[in-house]
Amino acid sequence: MTETPATGAGGRTFDQLDQLSTEELREQAFHLARERRDVGFFWSVLRHLPNADEAAALDGAPNSVGPTIDEASALWRELTGHGYEESAPLLRAAFIDYLLKH
Repeated sequence: MTETPATGAGGRTFDQLDQLSTEELREQAFHLARERRDVGFFWSVLRHLPNADEAAALDGAPNSVGPTIDEASALWRELTGHGYEESAPLLRAAFIDYLLKH
């Protein structure tokens, strides 16, 4: 009997998601979280970013979370040279986990 890889709600396996770049994972996870209005996911991601203390000042209103998070993430990437630096492994894991569970 052969085992099949675990698939997420989107029908993709961990291996398929792991082949994507961190930015592709971020885009897909953020898109899904915006559709689900999953504020908790966005805040958990922000806690993993450098300078997470500055994120506490963001407005967390449900109707503005998507644009606010996207703007904060874009600004952070721009200021840090478009890299995820030491946060990359944690962020990749968070994005993959979210995509597999939802």
